[in-house]
Amino acid sequence: MQDIILKAKLRQTGKSASSVVRNEGMVPGVYYAKGEQNISIKAHPLSLRPIVYTAHTRIVSLEIEETKESHKCILKDTSFDPVSDKLIHFDLQGIQEGEKLTVELPFKFVGQPAGVRAGGKMMTQIHKIKVKCLPSDIVEFFEVDVAPLNMGQSVALKDLDLAKYEYEQSPETVILTVTKPRGMQTATTDAPAGKGKK
Repeated sequence: MQDIILKAKLRQTGKSASSVVRNEGMVPGVYYAKGEQNISIKAHPLSLRPIVYTAHTRIVSLEIEETKESHKCILKDTSFDPVSDKLIHFDLQGIQEGEKLTVELPFKFVGQPAGVRAGGKMMTQIHKIKVKCLPSDIVEFFEVDVAPLNMGQSVALKDLDLAKYEYEQSPETVILTVTKPRGMQTATTDAPAGKGKK
């Protein structure tokens, strides 16, 4: 997975300082990592879009203009204005190879289930999962091929290749199910019994 480059500048700290940054049209943020001092930064809203407005977890290469330093990190938290819904703050967590971190990774469903083509409905139970893994094992999403599924069939966590990942849910946890429509179930249940061959 290719890193996303985020160019940022250093900023002053404090509540009023954050307001000044926003008035400049920038978004205040913080970079932090284990064993390192926090770095207060600011970035342009447009440069943050590929990182913030996505369901995917992306590896970010943070480049700080004044220090010429580059830091590998992930987006850890965001804050939005309750009225305008504008991004007003972001947190970046530094990562190091060999050290596991906890991230949420989404599922991407590929294909149309055979059961849906036959009139069924695909019911998604969970859209993403929180896992603990090495930075090198972070993916944009877990791909799930749903095309072979017939009505009544489902996909559980145990059906995916998640050997590299630690997670709290049971392997039996269902991700999605292809269900039979209620009308079809009723029609099957209420259908009169056959009278046999004459």
